[in-house]
Amino acid sequence: ENIADLGGLAVAYRALERSIEGRPHPAPIDGFTTEQRFFLAYAQVWRELVRPEMQRQWAATDPHSPGHWRTNGPLSNLPEFARAFGCRAGDAMVRSDSVRVRIW
Repeated sequence: ENIADLGGLAVAYRALERSIEGRPHPAPIDGFTTEQRFFLAYAQVWRELVRPEMQRQWAATDPHSPGHWRTNGPLSNLPEFARAFGCRAGDAMVRSDSVRVRIW
């Protein structure tokens, strides 16, 4: 599912780019650009508030990655995310080219 998260996010972002291609760029909403809002919406899917006891239980029994990794993992591998938020090499959410994962 981690591969699907990254691949699906990359494909969905390309679809967003194609949908606004050749049109005037939409104005920011609440200070966020279209691209930023795309990534924020993705991250909100994985928001969760979980007690440490439940986190330990899930780590032992659930084959899926915790929500924060399903967010930070794919986003840190996308140069488009870094561009949208003005992240630079060395920032926590920017993986270097030598370890960046690319799917499809």
